[in-house]
This record gives sequence, C-alpha cells and structure tokens, in this order.
Amino acid sequence: MSFRCPEGHTSQSGDYCDVCGAPIGAAPVTPPAPAAPTTAIPTGPSVCPHCSFPNEAGALFCENCGYDFTTGSLPEADPFTASGAVRAPGEVGGSATPGGDPAEHPGEASAPRVDPAAPTELIPEQEAGFDTPVATVPPAGSVAVAAAVAPHAAPPTEVIPEVAPPEKATSAPATGSARTAASADPDRPWIAELWVDPEWYAEQRADDPMPSPGPPATVVLRERTELVGRPSVSRGISPQVDCGSDSGVSRRHCQLSTDGYRWWVEDLQSANGTYLAAAGAPLPQTPIAAGQRREVQEGDRIYLGAWTRIVLRLALPGEA
Repeated sequence: MSFRCPEGHTSQSGDYCDVCGAPIGAAPVTPPAPAAPTTAIPTGPSVCPHCSFPNEAGALFCENCGYDFTTGSLPEADPFTASGAVRAPGEVGGSATPGGDPAEHPGEASAPRVDPAAPTELIPEQEAGFDTPVATVPPAGSVAVAAAVAPHAAPPTEVIPEVAPPEKATSAPATGSARTAASADPDRPWIAELWVDPEWYAEQRADDPMPSPGPPATVVLRERTELVGRPSVSRGISPQVDCGSDSGVSRRHCQLSTDGYRWWVEDLQSANGTYLAAAGAPLPQTPIAAGQRREVQEGDRIYLGAWTRIVLRLALPGEA
C-alpha cells in the first residue's frame, strides 16, 4: 500500500513521506494505470512543411533545409544566397524532387553548393556526418577580404635534378693474372720509356759498344697500333717508337697495340726476338712467340736488341 504526501510524493510509509518527510494524513493513493499512447509512430516518409522535401520516417531534421520536426523552428538563412531563401529540393544532389520515391534514395543527404573560386577545407567524416568528406566554404565576404589582403603567390619553381656525368673508365677489365693490366685513360696518353739497360747488354754479349746509361728517351703513344723498330729510308719504314742506334733491333721488330684499356706486344718475326718480364723479375730467357700477342701488365718490361728496355706508363701533366 502506498500513500501520497501533501507535496505529491508517493510514500510507502503512512505517517511521514519517505521523500520529503512531510506528515501524511490522507488516505492511501493507488497509482493510476498508465494511459495508452495517443501519439502515432510515423511509418511513412516525413514531408518537410517548410520545403516539401521527403525525409525518412522518424527524422528529427529535414535533410534538405534543416527544418526541426521536434520544435518546429525554421532553419537559418543560407549565407550563400543574397535573399536568404532556401534552395528548392530539386537543387540537392541533382535528382531529388518532392514527388520522388524516397525508397530509391534511402538516407540520401544533401550537400551544400561550393563556390569554385573560394578555397575549400575538408571536414573529417566524424564531424560532417556523411560517408565521404564534404567541402565547406567560408562566407563570400571573408573570401573577398582574404583575397585582397593575401599577397600574390609566386609560381612554383620546377627543380631539375642535376645528372652527374658518367665516370670515365680508368681501370682495365679484370683478368686472370694476379697483376693489374695497363689501362688507358682518354684524357691522359701513354708514354713509352726507352732505357739503356746494362744488365740486358751484359746478358746479350753484343759486339757494339753500349751507350752511356742516362735518363730514358720518351715517346708519346697516340695511335692504336705503334710500330717499334729502326727507320729505313730505302724500305720506307718509319716506326713510331724509334730505338735509335741499337743495331740489335730489327727494322720492324715488334708492335704495341691497345683497345683503349689494355696494351699488348707482338713480335713481328724479329731477328733477335722480343722478351717480356715483370718488374723486379729476373731477366727473361725465352722470347715471346712471333705473331702472338702478349698482354703487357702494369710494370712489365719489354726487352729487345742489345741494350733496349721499354716501359709503358701514363703521361705526366704537361708531358704529352
């Protein structure tokens, strides 16, 4: 059994109110039975009384103009129109009309028109309430002021990356030899040094007297093929590498050839043969086979005639 106090509270105690403590002197009150709901739940689409746009059943706001179905308040004026008039439903999405079937476009939301000349700002979809980001545009007045105040932006400058020139080949391809092959540099020609070698002269036991040893004679190698020998006017022989007075050297003794990276020596069936040895090695005892090229490694010595020793090297600056 429950009682009602003078303040209208329902109390289980009959002398004082359980809620406010006021004395209770009236008879117990039985709470009335709940009345049946009189408001019908809308089942069909809700047509906006302001813009006649069909909305989903139970919508709180008009999707076209923002009319509040709960309070009946009108939306604020559109800042993008001079008169503040609300756009017609046909302007939203390009397809929605008052007589259209809402079932064909369930949950379709309207998007505000965007001025193409005004800068846009993307709003995250959590704040916008749409499936995709919506571009919002500031009022036209603020855009005009910002455009007048902002300085003219300089056009972007295209940056062209610099392409480094290809490195010139300064080293020879790898060979099976433990020593490095003599390599050619297009910017630096090669030099052939012609030495008077007393040890080689003693080994040959020549009859002609040996010239006094001194600084080597140098010859710049400018051709792909260089003839080594002694000149002969009658035979029309003019070797690029002239061995001078060494009578042990044939007129066409041997030739030097290069592919731009490596050098070879080939005996041209000379009378006394052509010998090849590494730097620091003992004097060679066996000549190279005539007609067969032998690669000249870095530091190799070419022996021919009675006292001639030839060494190939790169030209020094200002030497060629």
